[in-house]
Amino acid sequence: MGIDVTAAKHLTTAQLEKGLDNILQSPREEGRLELIVRRPDVDQRETVSTARLDTDQGLVGDSWLKRGSRHMPDGAADPDMQLNIMNSRVVSLVAIDPERRELAGDQLYLDMDLSTENLPPGTRLAIGGAIIEVTEPPHTGCKKFAARFGRDAMLFVNSGAGKTLNFRGINAKVVQSGDIKTGDVAQKL
Repeated sequence: MGIDVTAAKHLTTAQLEKGLDNILQSPREEGRLELIVRRPDVDQRETVSTARLDTDQGLVGDSWLKRGSRHMPDGAADPDMQLNIMNSRVVSLVAIDPERRELAGDQLYLDMDLSTENLPPGTRLAIGGAIIEVTEPPHTGCKKFAARFGRDAMLFVNSGAGKTLNFRGINAKVVQSGDIKTGDVAQKL
């Protein structure tokens, strides 16, 4: 990864709230795929410009499948948490430095309104040659998110409004395998 996760400036709640208007202007019907990040292992990130989404593997080259999930009785990977997606405007705000966006830990960063109202579970998005489906499990900030972006950022994304608007992001699964690249349009189906 090569980025010092502790040596960064963090925004205050007041500074984060000043970015709210920009976030709320995110496109609703289609948005641009701004960033693709694979996580080959715990705390490792690999930003790529092209990738493959696969119905069995998720983002090919990502460790989702081998990491498993504490939420599953057998510890296997949760198929409803195959992909983590974050609004690119939110991550740009909390990260401050564009080089730090990948630290959020998500795989796909879309310039799109990810609110439950706009993308309820079951909504499908076409991105490049793939189709993904928004799933039910919530995606929330954790201790690592707070360490990387600050306590105020974690509280901002997990506030009542932050949760309703899914500032921390959403989970999804791949329903049609296909290739994607940064710049692709994600379109609601």
